[in-house]
Amino acid sequence: MYRDDNFKQKESVGQAFYHSCLGKLVILAIVIVILLLIAIIAKPSKATMIADTTDGILECIENNDSIKGDKIDDYMSNFAHVFTTADTTQINPDLMAGLRKYNRMEIHDHTFFRTAYIHNNVHPEGVRVAWGAYGLVLPTVTYSDLLLYIGKMHGDFNKAILRNGAIDDHDLGTISPAKEFHYKGNPED
Repeated sequence: MYRDDNFKQKESVGQAFYHSCLGKLVILAIVIVILLLIAIIAKPSKATMIADTTDGILECIENNDSIKGDKIDDYMSNFAHVFTTADTTQINPDLMAGLRKYNRMEIHDHTFFRTAYIHNNVHPEGVRVAWGAYGLVLPTVTYSDLLLYIGKMHGDFNKAILRNGAIDDHDLGTISPAKEFHYKGNPED
């Protein structure tokens, strides 16, 4: 049988290292370290986080309508908010005043990214409404995360909840008297 020895080529040390599993793992680790260093350097500033998160919140208020979508609709509209800006002339000034009055935004700094949280009476522990990395701020806000107005739970605090009043003289019918063990189907009934 004829055997061709052309496939046996001498590899250099670099080529052998590149083709080995250890070499591929080392290269992957170097790429990950470079990406993490870029993430630390390109982390958005607090001012950028506040401005872009506020813009995303305003767009969420602007886009809110009577048709409530599912989570995928919220994610897609939030992704689109990265590339657009809110038209603040379209937003009701009362909603803007309620947004500023009842909601407090906090920016949390992490090693590789920043997050923005909204605190209000509905979410006292805070709910994440945006995160920023690599110079981008991605909003994750939904309309239910915001508290825009507060109404009275009980209209007039001086009025009694139960009111005494006279029952009209309408015939209310007759009620058969209930007996002991009536609900169990006592045969004596």
